[in-house]
Amino acid sequence: MRRFGGQKAQEIEWLIQTLPITLVEANKEPTREAARVKVTRPMAYADCFAVALARIKKTELYTGDPEFKLVEKGIKIVGL
Repeated sequence: MRRFGGQKAQEIEWLIQTLPITLVEANKEPTREAARVKVTRPMAYADCFAVALARIKKTELYTGDPEFKLVEKGIKIVGL
């Protein structure tokens, strides 16, 4: 929105809503797991939530962000 304006942001929001994405509530379980990651790794808190969700769901985490190499032993990282 900062870069391209409100109209473009709305278009992107609509596009995202058409994708097969499931929103997951940041309730107690993922928040606690994200906090455990944050305490042990110097990662952004939002990234810790991604790690937490991958652990909880026992699934792979797809990313190109090299910061996730910090947690490679705990979950399977795809795309590094």
